[in-house]
Amino acid sequence: MTEKKTEHYFSAQPVGEFRSTEIAVRLAHGDYTVETAGSIFSPDHIDAGTEQLLYSVPTPDTSGNFLDLGCGWGPLALTLALEAPEAAIYAVDVNERALELTRRNAARLGLSNITVGLPDSFDTNLSFDLIWSNPPIRVGKAELHEIMTTWLPRLTVDGVAYLVVAKHLGADSFEKWLGTQFEGTHEVTREDTRKGFRIIKVVRTN
Repeated sequence: MTEKKTEHYFSAQPVGEFRSTEIAVRLAHGDYTVETAGSIFSPDHIDAGTEQLLYSVPTPDTSGNFLDLGCGWGPLALTLALEAPEAAIYAVDVNERALELTRRNAARLGLSNITVGLPDSFDTNLSFDLIWSNPPIRVGKAELHEIMTTWLPRLTVDGVAYLVVAKHLGADSFEKWLGTQFEGTHEVTREDTRKGFRIIKVVRTN
């Protein structure tokens, strides 16, 4: 079946045929086989931005509530679950196919500490000690900003978010906007610059 040209990885219900395949990936210093499919973000491999984020972030605490915001087939959520088996991992995406693949991959890897769902499926009182995200820059500035203003306030005090954005897709202006938007409640700094990507660190201060 031919996919509509207007379809994006952030489509809620992709129209292309759900034909899954397996790929070999390296997560949390181990080699694994995961399931993926078309009409999601980076279906053939761990994308470059996510890879640079994983290189840059410190090892997570062993416990807490952790969020993978925009999970795709699950590389960040799976890594969090592998590295912090006592933590509660939440994987969020608007793409139903991505959510199904993350569920399947969690089961495949024997990870029972991952909860997968749409953005509005989680209790609004749920807060997070850690957020990892390769945010969907291509959704447009207004929607991207709405995503940030929805989820970053849900960090616990001293909770940390790590966001990766390509420099050529506006990482510097995005970092500046974060600093202005969350001035007084969050501290925004640049954690790292790797291969054309900015790793932005956001800490909730009060």
